[in-house]
Amino acid sequence: MPQQKDIVKIAIQMPGAYPQLIQLDQKKPLSAVIKEVCDGWNLPGPDNYALQYADGVQMYITESNRLDIKNGSILRLTKAPGRCADDLHKGIQSSDGGVRCDSLKELASISRDVTFAQEFINLDGHNLLVQIVEDSKENNQIMTHTLTGFMELMDHGIVSWENLSAVFIKKIAGFVNAKSTEESMQQVSLDILENMVLSSRKLFFQVKQEVTMERLIAHLQVANQQIQTKAMALLMALLQTAEDSDRQDMFAFLNKKNLRQYIYKNIILSSSPVQDEMAHYLYVLQSVTLNHLEARMKTPLDCYSQDQREALHDLRQAAFETESENSLSNERRRSLCAKEFKKLGFSNNSNPGQDLVRTPPGLLALDTMHYFATRYPDAYSRFVLENSSREDKHECPFARSSIQLTLILCEILRIGDTPSETGSSYHPIFFSQDRLLEELFCVCIQLLNKTWKEMRATQEDFDKVMQVVKEQITRTLASKPTSLELFKNKVNALNYSEILKLRQTERLHQEETLAPPVLELKERLKPELLELIRQQRLHRLCQGTMFRKISSRRRQDKLWYCRLSPNHKMLHYGDVEEDAENPAIETLQEKIPVADIKGLLTGKDCPHMKENKGKQTKEVLDLAFSITYDVEECSLNFIAPSRTDFCLWTDGLSVLLGRDMSSESMRSELEILLSMEIKLRLLDLENVPIPDSAPVIPKPPSNYNFCYDFSQTEQ
Repeated sequence: MPQQKDIVKIAIQMPGAYPQLIQLDQKKPLSAVIKEVCDGWNLPGPDNYALQYADGVQMYITESNRLDIKNGSILRLTKAPGRCADDLHKGIQSSDGGVRCDSLKELASISRDVTFAQEFINLDGHNLLVQIVEDSKENNQIMTHTLTGFMELMDHGIVSWENLSAVFIKKIAGFVNAKSTEESMQQVSLDILENMVLSSRKLFFQVKQEVTMERLIAHLQVANQQIQTKAMALLMALLQTAEDSDRQDMFAFLNKKNLRQYIYKNIILSSSPVQDEMAHYLYVLQSVTLNHLEARMKTPLDCYSQDQREALHDLRQAAFETESENSLSNERRRSLCAKEFKKLGFSNNSNPGQDLVRTPPGLLALDTMHYFATRYPDAYSRFVLENSSREDKHECPFARSSIQLTLILCEILRIGDTPSETGSSYHPIFFSQDRLLEELFCVCIQLLNKTWKEMRATQEDFDKVMQVVKEQITRTLASKPTSLELFKNKVNALNYSEILKLRQTERLHQEETLAPPVLELKERLKPELLELIRQQRLHRLCQGTMFRKISSRRRQDKLWYCRLSPNHKMLHYGDVEEDAENPAIETLQEKIPVADIKGLLTGKDCPHMKENKGKQTKEVLDLAFSITYDVEECSLNFIAPSRTDFCLWTDGLSVLLGRDMSSESMRSELEILLSMEIKLRLLDLENVPIPDSAPVIPKPPSNYNFCYDFSQTEQ
């Protein structure tokens, strides 16, 4: 007799018949189960049938995935994948255009299932689709279904992309290049080309040769967000796959065609919000572009380079109106140069190049100083001359400040960091401004001088000033200014007195909350507030989150949704479409009982991180978590959309497992809640000093004669 754990209670449907409620024995062969179901409906030929999920992603049930069936699942008896593949294969070759269209439409939908895809490919079906594309005799609707079906089949990785012919690639590129192509057809064509580029170097060169950059830029100017996103995806794939020399040429062409201005106008300033996938590609474009500066950032100044020596002397000559140096003796000229380089703020005034040997920022600091001096000569001269007239100790050293400021900007803009697969944090200002680093430097070096004066700083305060300036820049960029002018206004408004107010508020808050009685009150309030956070985490898990599956071939693989049931006993999950806002719990066909969850893993301990060891960036590792469940130690793997979602889910799962929450988000929220509660409770004690210890309890009186005995009075 089968054990209870091997029995799953399910319902099986079939159009035109009453559903069957059966107890599925997981140890019994699937063919035997299908035969019993067919016998129940008096259907001949059980080999022609298969079981399939009725809801959500309608996957076929196979021996390899049958253990995923949970109690309460609803299945459907349908045509076996081999028979279905054979029927569609014949339908696609029908002489009737309507039959071909319907067959290809069904193929586009059912090809998401890997079992069917394998059967259809075994019939050489994918080459049949390639032939349809190469012949180009069908109408746009049929062609769209053909391309969608082809994309879904190739997505399983059963067939290599490298087997595709040059004719097929030309046809797909032609759909992208043609102005009259239907939008849905262009969308899937862009998707196919992106996957080709990411799959091999050979296909990269073929696609690069066939697709015109002008058309990709034109696709970014349309109103259809999906077309914009797919065009950006292909553009980023081409840029990231290219060798350095090719990439430089492509960037030069894109800059000549004003790519960033088109993105700024049609995407950044668009009335529609930027979607997650587009945000990722904007982040990648920003990272790849700014990383062109990495070589200069990591190259120290070469004292023997004539160009670099001339750039240094240009700085000196632009700041000081010197008399003709040719008439001076060598010793007098060296003395004058050393004096002027000292006024410019170089530490080593006899050999200023030594200040630029440190990397980073290396030559990038020389570039930014030279840009400021040539682009804004009046502001540059004013900075240098104003500080040369101050006392030595109050002088703001231009060169030293510039070197440190360039380093700070490199850190904030993350120059040199490899783009992450999940990153989506971009600066809108990048797309509105040519030479962003240099222009930011020009604004910020003047801000630094202003802050230096506001702080009445001396040379000993250099590091403090730089910390304040870094805070000013970071806070301003965090507000996502869309133009350099807006950044300039905001960063100058955040002056030193504003920074002081913020710091003073934080310090007063800290001092107030460090008094022993307040600390004791905090400890008493903690359990209640922790319970509040626990309930919020569980509520958030009940709402659910959309996660993205990431593969090595393409970023925008598939979306799936996971949520906790209202009674906190089941985790429901399943694949969803891109436009699914908040799918109902009934549409998520997979589920895991919370009681079966054995553990929670994060970072490099997760199974999906171990599989790709060495390939994942730190950013992805920080967002990865997994739950293990059942006796077989199966795992459900997640990559959170953001660090906030990571904290919410790991905390919520810890609560379900009866463990303590440990995320930084929980600690931050607990601190905020404690702070608010403490402030409310201390409102009546404003300006009343709180003693460090409780008042001393007085000694008991020598006698209690002052007490009144009620009992005697009553008698």
